[in-house]
Amino acid sequence: MHIAIELFCGVIIGFTLGLIGGGGSILAVPLMVYVVGVKNPHVAIGTSALAVAVNALAGLVSHARQRTVKWRCAAVFAPFGVVGALVGAALGKEVDGQKLLLCFAILMIVVGVLMLRGRRNPGIAGAACNRDNMPKVMASGLGTGLLSGFFGIGGGFLIVPSLVACTRMPILNAIGTSLVAVAAFGASTALSYMVSGYVDWVMAALFVIGGVIGSTLGTSAARRLAGVGSTLTTFFAGVIFVVAAYMIWRSLVAL
Repeated sequence: MHIAIELFCGVIIGFTLGLIGGGGSILAVPLMVYVVGVKNPHVAIGTSALAVAVNALAGLVSHARQRTVKWRCAAVFAPFGVVGALVGAALGKEVDGQKLLLCFAILMIVVGVLMLRGRRNPGIAGAACNRDNMPKVMASGLGTGLLSGFFGIGGGFLIVPSLVACTRMPILNAIGTSLVAVAAFGASTALSYMVSGYVDWVMAALFVIGGVIGSTLGTSAARRLAGVGSTLTTFFAGVIFVVAAYMIWRSLVAL
């Protein structure tokens, strides 16, 4: 039963990553702590970072086949984000976990509001990284990577709106492109926590197996929803608000 629960949680995380390009690690930590029963929050963060990185790669394969990945943007965004993630992870391990979750939940609400404000913008199909927006893409990569490592998450829900804002690409392309950065950020964060002994390898493997299945289903769903105007963006913001509300409640109870 315990193995089945971990596999099912992995499916949920993978589906979320494939569908909206983020939110997987935000769900992973609460699932590991409150559903699976992991006692140490840092182990949950380190293990989820590893699982999300691998699951993001699985989702990336599906998006790559559907040609929704802007590889040039990913090649610029991800390396700067990795630097930020390594710095952020080192800082995050020194801060109380409950306070981190509370601050992060507030940040999620801000991002969700910004996403809803721009949900009517379909984006520009041919948008890509160029000389004009390259500095913005680099700065966004560094900033989102720092937050990703600091809070111990993949950062997809930050990466997607950042890519849309910097390049004006459609959200489906931003989701596919974001998975490159999510994988890179997650791997960097996991490496930092791994060195400190905060990774449960068996649990990570079970979450990955379930996540591969979920990411395939999520990618197919994302492609269908992307053709219904702002539906995907609205759903993206809705997930952020729901998870943020839950995190605020749990954090306030724990403080």
